Amino acid sequence: MKPQDYMQRCLDLALLGQGSVSPNPMVGCVIVKDDKIIGEGYHQKFGGPHAEVMAIAAVKEQHLLEGATVYVSLEPCVHFGKTPPCSNLLIEKKIAHVVIACKDPNPKVAGKGIERLQKAGIVVEVGMLNTAAQQLNKRFFCLHQKQRPHVVLKWAQTKDGFLDRLRTDNQKGINWISSEESRSLVHHWRSQEMSILVGKHTALNDNPSLTVRDVSGKNPIRILIDSQLQVQNDISLFSTDAPTLIFNRLKNEKKENIEWIKIPETSTKYILDELYQRGIHSVMVEGGSRTLQYFIIDNVWDEAYVLVGDLYFGEGVKAPVLNRVPTHVHHFGTDQIYYFKRRT
Repeated sequence: MKPQDYMQRCLDLALLGQGSVSPNPMVGCVIVKDDKIIGEGYHQKFGGPHAEVMAIAAVKEQHLLEGATVYVSLEPCVHFGKTPPCSNLLIEKKIAHVVIACKDPNPKVAGKGIERLQKAGIVVEVGMLNTAAQQLNKRFFCLHQKQRPHVVLKWAQTKDGFLDRLRTDNQKGINWISSEESRSLVHHWRSQEMSILVGKHTALNDNPSLTVRDVSGKNPIRILIDSQLQVQNDISLFSTDAPTLIFNRLKNEKKENIEWIKIPETSTKYILDELYQRGIHSVMVEGGSRTLQYFIIDNVWDEAYVLVGDLYFGEGVKAPVLNRVPTHVHHFGTDQIYYFKRRT
């Protein structure tokens, strides 16, 4: 195998931790001696052993570690957190060469792990498959580089550009636009994010659960923007299926899995600042139209998924406008899905 193949194996292993390690990054590690893999591992769950620890533990003949080469998808940590520093362990095991895909953006590490390894006489190489490694942990990188969560906008609209029908007589319930197949895909998207956000009108009109019930995965933290606390606690968002944060301008309170968070104004700035302070590294904004548009106007979004269903409403609530060209489009069942990325 080529060195790039070993690093690609690290990235493949790292992905196995998706949905289980956040807000930590996904990390994979491969240990090579005499052109053979002698151990490999990945970060499996938040608070658990890091990838390097798992890979070293997998080596049956520990004496082979001396003089070995370690490939790892993210810079080894140098600080005591929930686990000891991995850089110390690599030094202790007399590893000769460490190949790192990318530096850790966390200020607690940020080059310090590399420096410690080099001072111990270990040859360190940085940058192999760097772009792919950063993309793998785009949420983690966003949190530390932009001091806010990675923001994904998602909505479904009709072919004539409507997000919802006009509602009369307090009509409730979801006016479905996307196909049933796409709804399962949306649940998969949710399982990849740490939190999911909606505004008051979406909660009142659609009564969404915001869970991943159609796929295997962890329910994201649910977030509701309800400035004057007009949403009653008999809706699905108040279930015990997941923690729920309610941003408002009236009170701070916590009851079981529900927490009310008082902020000066229910703006994207105060919401994202609070999520950043809590270490929530990603949020999917699912509606409604005004809430989505606020994130677009404030230019605080990173990706957008727009599902266009095979139907027309003729009139209704207009969908948000991004005013940019999608990165790609593909068909999914009877729907078309447009993917957008904000260029920074």
